[in-house]
Amino acid sequence: MTVLRSLLFVPGNRAEMLTKAAPLRPDALVPDMEDSVPEDEKVNARQITAAFLPHLAQGGVPVIPRVNALETGLLEADLAAIVGPHIYGVSVGKIYTPQDVATIAALLARLEQHAGVPIGQTKLVLWMETAMAIVHAYAICTASPRIVAVGFGGEDFTNDMGIERTTDDSEVAVPRSLVCVAARAANVLALDTPYFLFRDPDGLTQNALASKKIGFKGKFAIHPAQIDIINATFSPSAAELAQAQRIVAAFEAAAQAGKGSTSLDGKVVDVPVVKRARALLEVAERLQSRA
Repeated sequence: MTVLRSLLFVPGNRAEMLTKAAPLRPDALVPDMEDSVPEDEKVNARQITAAFLPHLAQGGVPVIPRVNALETGLLEADLAAIVGPHIYGVSVGKIYTPQDVATIAALLARLEQHAGVPIGQTKLVLWMETAMAIVHAYAICTASPRIVAVGFGGEDFTNDMGIERTTDDSEVAVPRSLVCVAARAANVLALDTPYFLFRDPDGLTQNALASKKIGFKGKFAIHPAQIDIINATFSPSAAELAQAQRIVAAFEAAAQAGKGSTSLDGKVVDVPVVKRARALLEVAERLQSRA
C-alpha cells in the first residue's frame, strides 16, 4: 500500500501559488480545480493546472489534481486536460455510488488511450462527503482497482445532513469511523478532511492524532505550514518503533521456546499484537526508502 500522509491543496487558478508549491515535500500535491476555485474561474483553473503539471511532476512528489465532481458537467473536460504522464492520479469529489466510480474509470481509460499512457495507470482518490456515499462506502472503495484512497469531507457531509459543523467533530464521529472501516476492508487508505484553522498548530496536532486513532492514514492540508505536523503525526514515532521492535523480539523468543504468546511490561503479546508491531515497522521501512 502506498503512503499518503499529507496531501497539500493548491488552488489551481493561482499560478503564483502553484509555483511556490513546486519545491514543497508533502506526500502528494493536489492542484485544486474544485472547491477552492470560484465558479467563474473553473476554466482558467483547468488551463493553469494543465500547464503546470510538467513542472510540478519534476519535483518527484506525486501529483493528484482534484477535478470537479461528476454531477457538475465539468469532469470530462477537466480530465481531458490533465490525464497523461505527469500525474499519479486524480481526486474526485461528491462520489455517491459505485456506479459513479465505474463511469469515471471508463472515462479515464479512454483518455489514457488517447494520451498514450497505460490503461489503469491513473489512480483514484475519491471523496465521500454525503449520506449516500457513507451508505455505499465499502461498495465505493471496491468499485475499481484504480482506487488507492478515499477521503472524508466533513464540511460537505454536514452540509448534506443539514447539521452544524463544530470543532470537536462529534457530529461526524460515526461517518468518519465508517469511512475508515470501509477503506480498511477494501485495503485502501482512509484520508481525513482538512483542518481549516491553519494558524493553530496545536489544534492541528490534536485533530490529526484523533484521526490517526480511529484509522485514518493521512490528512489533507490547506497550507504548507501543516505539512510537517501531519507527516510527523502519521509517521511512527521513535518510541513507537522501539516498542514495536521489543514486541517482535519478545514474541520471536517465545516462539523459539514453543510458546504461542508471551508478555511484555505486564501486557500479553500474542499474534494480533505482533502483527500490529510488524505492520508499524513495515511502514517505517517504506518511509525510510523514500527519504
